[in-house]
Amino acid sequence: MIPQDFIQSLLGRVEIVDVIDRYVKLKKAGTNYKACCPFHNEKTPSFNVSSTKQFYHCFGCGVHGNAIGFLMEYSGLSYPDAIRELAESLGLQVPDVRTEQARHVAVAVKSLGDRMMEALNFYRAELKKSPAAIDYLKRRGLSGEIAARYGMGYAPEGWQNLKAIYTDYEAPALKDTGLVIDSEPGEGEAKKSRRYDRFRDRVMFPILDARGHVIGFGGRVIGDGEPKYLNSPETPLFEKGRELYGLYQAKRAIRDANTVIVVEGYMDVVALAQSGVENAVATLGTATTPVHVAKLLRLADNVVFCFDGDAAGRKAAWRALEVSLPVLVDGKAVSFLFLPAEDDPDTFVRRLGKEAFLTEVARAKPLSQFLFAELVAKVDMATEEGRARFLANARPLVSQIEAPALALMIRGRLAETARLGRDEIDHLLPLKEAPRNRQVAPERTVRRAASEEAQILARVLRDLTLAVLVPAEVIPTGSPEGGALRAVVAFCASQSGPPNLGKVRAYFEEGGHLPAIETALSDAVLAQFEDDDLDLRSEVLGLVARLSDKCDSRRLAELNALFAEGRMTREQEVEHRLLSTRQATSKGGNLSSDSRSKL
Repeated sequence: MIPQDFIQSLLGRVEIVDVIDRYVKLKKAGTNYKACCPFHNEKTPSFNVSSTKQFYHCFGCGVHGNAIGFLMEYSGLSYPDAIRELAESLGLQVPDVRTEQARHVAVAVKSLGDRMMEALNFYRAELKKSPAAIDYLKRRGLSGEIAARYGMGYAPEGWQNLKAIYTDYEAPALKDTGLVIDSEPGEGEAKKSRRYDRFRDRVMFPILDARGHVIGFGGRVIGDGEPKYLNSPETPLFEKGRELYGLYQAKRAIRDANTVIVVEGYMDVVALAQSGVENAVATLGTATTPVHVAKLLRLADNVVFCFDGDAAGRKAAWRALEVSLPVLVDGKAVSFLFLPAEDDPDTFVRRLGKEAFLTEVARAKPLSQFLFAELVAKVDMATEEGRARFLANARPLVSQIEAPALALMIRGRLAETARLGRDEIDHLLPLKEAPRNRQVAPERTVRRAASEEAQILARVLRDLTLAVLVPAEVIPTGSPEGGALRAVVAFCASQSGPPNLGKVRAYFEEGGHLPAIETALSDAVLAQFEDDDLDLRSEVLGLVARLSDKCDSRRLAELNALFAEGRMTREQEVEHRLLSTRQATSKGGNLSSDSRSKL
């Protein structure tokens, strides 16, 4: 829980142009700045950043937001982490207003992070003192620059080397780092368990989170010992199914190439980086998960899984295909590359070089081709029974695909491969089953006219200084747009200085008004960064007049009902006369409200 006044103060001090320019090179374009969008592939810049509004918007893919939102989208940070990243860039400390229990948890997690950093520094220092470890890395073709970039180190031989840096080596809290292990208690004199270092005589690969903090380690044995790779266990800092090795270092290269290559080992990642292929990441000793795939698809349009060509590699690839199906998005591509049986990415790129590897990446088999090749290989497609088995195997897989265009094309190919008509496939393999007894209305193409409050909200978001023109008492609260408009007007009134769109977006980040505000922001009529001839002030005044007329009409109806019941007070009689006069003037006087508002 970060105080809202701190977030507003932070956004008031940060300059969104400077924040985004650190990741995407911006060019001045009139009063705004432009670049090719980092969130989708394009050749003509449609990504706009406004210093005045402290907001970004892409006219190509529709993404928009403030400085916090950009860091969340670009770097994969959570909302609190994005705020902390911005605060740290300004040398600010984020205030802590959590509950006592949450505060204790946060302190404990920070303590774990500090301990992991101490371990990293220890392992890096030990690498410089170990000729054997240095020689091993050199034999693998790695330079000192690459080792430094990935923070590589060495865990020396011995059972309790970490005692040198942790004075509380035996403390229970140290076990939560995953750096030490407690042996099982024995019998007699050995009744007490013994603590020892998890990593011994191994080259160490630190695992970083999205902010570059150490959350775990992977250790690679130098000789022929087993296991070859040893990873940190699950800890309060580290969850294998969510993290990817090398992602922090690879983010810029992934954006530039619009492609991410997923390999199986730490050494594969650093060897590829050494050769100039810097957009590779690795899973952390676990199978690919949907979280992995979804995270990567947010960063790039193309995800290429690179596996060995043996049975184990194909099994891992099939698992990656299965978990990818539910998170596939039209316009994104997942592919599979199988290297020769004698190679992994490390040996391949050292033997044949960067260009040969990238040529193989370009030839990677699209998910749909891999899917059909594997399904067909398991049956005899020359027989009816084999084709029936083919469809039975395909059904649970195809039904998971949520991407509409891809699902449609794969179903067409299913029909062709099984020698059936499209209608027969639709009958045999329905993608979604509609709930029973439910009438599905045909899709309507007529769009409901936007209400006055929705139109005012869109215009106020274009120019927040217009909020002072909107009296709260005329805004109806029965609609989401009315509630959002009233809240935005109140927020603007509460600001000591001029508000901007970035601050508005942050203030309503987790509130119930966000959907209505997002709709107004996304509406084409908003045209966030376009200069036009609209007189927004006159537009808002006209719409407010119409709302005021409606408000008067509603109140007159209420007063007429009281009069009919004989319950109208003297004060209400005076109010009735004033409203009746105002309505008559509005409808028959100098200028009607409809004339004042030209929409």
